[in-house]
This record gives sequence, structure tokens and C-alpha cells, in this order.
Amino acid sequence: MLFRKKIGIDLGTANTLVYLEGQGIVLNEPTVVAYSLEDRQVLAVGDDAREMLGRTPGSIVASRPMKEGVIADYKTTSAMITYFLKKALGGRIFWPEVMISIPGGSSQVEKRAVVAACKQAGASNVYLIEEPLAAAIGAKIPISQASGHMIVNIGGGTTEIAVISLGQLVVYKTVRIAGTKIDEAVTLHFRKKHNLIIGERTAEDVKMKIGNAFVEDKKEVRKMEVKGRDFQSGLPKIFEIDEKTLSEAIVKPLKGILEGIKEVLSQTPPELAADIVDKGIVLSGGTALLTNIDRYITYYTGVSSFVVDEPLFCVIRGVGLAIENLDSFKEAIR
Repeated sequence: MLFRKKIGIDLGTANTLVYLEGQGIVLNEPTVVAYSLEDRQVLAVGDDAREMLGRTPGSIVASRPMKEGVIADYKTTSAMITYFLKKALGGRIFWPEVMISIPGGSSQVEKRAVVAACKQAGASNVYLIEEPLAAAIGAKIPISQASGHMIVNIGGGTTEIAVISLGQLVVYKTVRIAGTKIDEAVTLHFRKKHNLIIGERTAEDVKMKIGNAFVEDKKEVRKMEVKGRDFQSGLPKIFEIDEKTLSEAIVKPLKGILEGIKEVLSQTPPELAADIVDKGIVLSGGTALLTNIDRYITYYTGVSSFVVDEPLFCVIRGVGLAIENLDSFKEAIR
């Protein structure tokens, strides 16, 4: 019997993380691929490709092959998975067993696309696990108990909202609003209000440095200089923005996430809802790092919310634990 390596992949819209059995998280890179338009040859993946975003000549395209948590470009996604597996395994892909996270409630077509992309990359067995379950396992929530737990995993492309009991999703909703939509709101704000055109990387930097979901009046306001291009003159321009103005710009996507949370809460059976009021709402995913997002959700739902430690690694830790203990997590695996 050949010893097959077990690998967990969190294939996110913004970042892809890879977990190797016995070693933990071995890779964390942006989900970006650069390829040439002439022969569709993949030129760069991950960090190298992200550097090219918005900076490529006409013959090269740097793009994100995942849109809102779903494979948008099958061929490039497959090439990207191959690259990440090779990098994680030190150059040799020897039919590993792969577990990959998918949005809760993915359609059969979406599931088949993920499995096919992994098989093409050289995986022997492919297991699928729903993102909210993986996030809950990674957040060390005892999901197998007969008790309600609510997890909100706010990633790059989707926000996964789920109530879990007895190791299964009881109520869940995938809202296709998350980090990327917040970046877009920032870009739109600069264009409409300040006649400044900025790239997606700049928008992401602004969000990470001074983004705030719930600004308090008493606190000192953070400011930041933003470089872009003037919409009218077409010349480079520098503009200073503060977090208060920015928080107004990102109200719309945050409201979309909040509506999803309220909808799931309204569909939760009363006994489980009582458990959630006791335990609070668990927030994970990279966008949970947005300043005060827990206070924003607590304020508007009346249920205490808290962000787990290292929210970006929550899903991948859960995927890793599940593939290392396949028997214990049989219920969760598709």
C-alpha cells in the first residue's frame, strides 16, 4: 500500500491556502493567475501574479479565476491548483488525497467543476467540505453536539452564514458579498466623490489600513494618503481620506452581509436560536479582520459577536483537521 500524502486546500476568491498533513499550513498566496493571451500559457501564479494586477501589457492578463467563491475560469483554475500542489509537495505530485472547501449550498455543477479541476491537477481522491463547517471545525467549535452554533465566514468573494448542530448545517445562506465587494465600494467612492481612479490593489490596501465598520465619535480618526489618477485631467493625483468618510463608503456591502445574517437568524429553530444568544455569533474569514466588524454585527442584531483568533486561517485549519481525521468528520464530508 502506497502512502499517499493528504492535502487540504482552501480555494478562496482572494487567497488560496494549502495544508499538508503533518506539517500544517505550507502555503498562503493570492488566488491570481497571469497568462499570455496568445497561447493561454500560464506565466505566474500567486504572489508573483498579484504583483502584475493592473500592471500588465496588452498581451498578458492577470486575473482572479475564482469569482464569488465559484470557479469562473476552469482552465486557469486547474493550472493554478497544479501549481499550488507542486509547490506544497516540493515539485512532485504523487496522487495525493485532496480535501477542498466549497461554499455551502454549491450546485452540483459547481461541485463537479472543483472535483474535475483537482483530478486534472493530479489528485487521486477528492473530498469536498462546506466552508461554514470547515470554518467551525477550525474555530474549535464542538459541532457534533446537539446545540446550535452560528458561524459567519466572511471571505473575499462570499460570506457564508450557517447555523450548525449535530455536525450538519441546519440553516445556511451564501451571500455573494464580501471583501471584494467592499473593495469595489471603495473604488466607486473615490471615482464618484473625489474624481479619483484607483486600482483594485490600492482599494484593498485602503480597506485594510483604515477600513472601519463601526466608527466611534470619541476616537482619534485614522487618515491615509491615496495615490491614483484624476478622472478629468488624467494626471496622477494624491488624495487624503479618513476612516469616517471611508466607513460611509462601505455601508452598502456591510448592509448586504448584515441582511444575510438576519435572514438566517429569522429561519433558525427557536431552541437553536436560544443557544446562539447564549454563545454569540462566531466571525471568521479574512474580511473579519476589518476593524470593528464584530461591534457592527452586535449593534445591529443584538446578539454578541466575536472574531476568532487568526480568522484568515480558520477554514484551512478545519479542512486540515477533517482530512487528517476522515472517520471523525464523515458527516461533514461530501
